[in-house]
Amino acid sequence: MSGETVDWRGGCFCGALRYRVSAAPVLKAQCNCRACTHVSGGGANYFMVIPPEGFGWEAGVAASYSHPESARAVTRDFCATCGTHILSRRAGLEGVVLKVGTLDAPEVFGGPRLAIFCEEGQAWQQVPEGVPCFDRLPPG
Repeated sequence: MSGETVDWRGGCFCGALRYRVSAAPVLKAQCNCRACTHVSGGGANYFMVIPPEGFGWEAGVAASYSHPESARAVTRDFCATCGTHILSRRAGLEGVVLKVGTLDAPEVFGGPRLAIFCEEGQAWQQVPEGVPCFDRLPPG
């Protein structure tokens, strides 16, 4: 995965925000934490970590939000018009956390390689068979 080049595009529901991904993801995962479940509206958050140089906005300007009282605060970039959450950025993480549902061709995701914050997940949130599930973040 890492080091490869790709040519993927995506954007928000209304089309006001558009982006391009040019570097392969370094991680494909699913997050079951309460914050991600809240932002997604109920489901797990399926995401890819893209190297920072491999992501760029092509149209529009994203609005941003960071919860002021969260111990695990991330900055979430979204469309101010339709509200679609596109990506998250977290201090100390090299790369952007891209929501796969915003890709024009989300099938490139292919499924998560690991699941995180499984201890916070709901009974009806399924982790695919054979995918390692971590209570919090994996070691390292």
